[in-house]
Amino acid sequence: MAARKVPMRQCIGCREMKEKSNLIRVIRTPEGDVCVDVTGKKNGRGAYICRSLDCFQKAVKTKGLSRAFQREIPGEVYERLKKEFELL
Repeated sequence: MAARKVPMRQCIGCREMKEKSNLIRVIRTPEGDVCVDVTGKKNGRGAYICRSLDCFQKAVKTKGLSRAFQREIPGEVYERLKKEFELL
């Protein structure tokens, strides 16, 4: 039996390729909302971040989410995402 291919994604904080299952997906919905997608199956454009708060802070500092979603992300959205990250 052939080995299954493991999906890889790049973290927008540390810019390292990691297994998709080890990353958290942040999405921009078609309505324009930005939220954490715990299931990994919600509809919208996705960006992946490591489960560490350090990588999240790097993504904020380098504007990785703004680059991934091709639009400016307001500061209050970053605060809401940070609270959700702390809960995970």
